[in-house]
Amino acid sequence: MMKILQVIFTIYSILVFFALLLLLGLFIVIPVSISPAAGKLSFFFIRVWAKTWSFLSGIRYEIHGKEFIEPHKPYIYIFNHRSFLDAAVIPISTPQQIRAIGKKELAKIPLFGWVVGKVAIWVDRTDAESRRKSIAKLVTFLNQGISAAVAPEGTRNDSDAILLPFKTGAFRLAVETGIPILPMAILGADKIMKRGSLLLRPGKVHIHFSTPIYPPGPSGSAVPNLAEKCRSRLEGMILTFQ
Repeated sequence: MMKILQVIFTIYSILVFFALLLLLGLFIVIPVSISPAAGKLSFFFIRVWAKTWSFLSGIRYEIHGKEFIEPHKPYIYIFNHRSFLDAAVIPISTPQQIRAIGKKELAKIPLFGWVVGKVAIWVDRTDAESRRKSIAKLVTFLNQGISAAVAPEGTRNDSDAILLPFKTGAFRLAVETGIPILPMAILGADKIMKRGSLLLRPGKVHIHFSTPIYPPGPSGSAVPNLAEKCRSRLEGMILTFQ
C-alpha cells in the first residue's frame, strides 16, 4: 500500500515539476539568452521554480555555512552527488548565478533540456573533447564573475562509499584561474529519492558549506594536491554532519 502511495506521490510531483517549468520556462530562458548579466533574473525564476516545486512536494531545506559565501565573488562549488534532487538543491542553496556541468542525456528530456540547457553545460563524459570544451566554457563564465558547480565524482554515487574517486577537471580549473573551491555537502537527498529508484517522498535536505579552499600556484603537483585536500574536506563534512 505504501509503495502505491509513493508511486502516486511521485507522479503528482513530476506533473507539478513540469507544470511549473512550462509556466516559468520563458522567464528563465529569455533573460539569459539576452546576456550573461541578465542571467541574474533567470536565476531568480529558477529559484522560484525550485522552491515552489519543493514546497508542493513536501521537500524542505536547511542550509548551514552560507556566511562563508561572498555573493559578488565567483567560486567553483564542488558537491557530493547522490541524487537527481541536486538539480534543485544547488540554485536554492547558493545566492549566485551559477553554471553547472550536466550529462548530455538530460538534454533530451522534453522542455527540461531546453530550459536548463540555457544555464547548464551539457557534456558527454565518455568523450575527452566534450569534457575539454565544457571546461573551456566554464572558464569563460568564471572570467565573467559567474560561479560554477561541478560534481567531482563525475557521476551520481550509487555505491556505499562516502565519495567516488574524484575527476581532476574542477581542480585544474581552480589552479588555472585562481578561483577558490567551495565544498558543499548535501545530506538527505538520497533518502527523498533512494538509490536505484525514481520514486520520491517528502523529507528534509541539509546543505553544509565550508570555508573556501584557495588553489596553489601552478606546478606539477598543484592539481592532485588540491583535489586531495578538497576530497578530505568534503568527506570530513559528510562524516561530521550526517
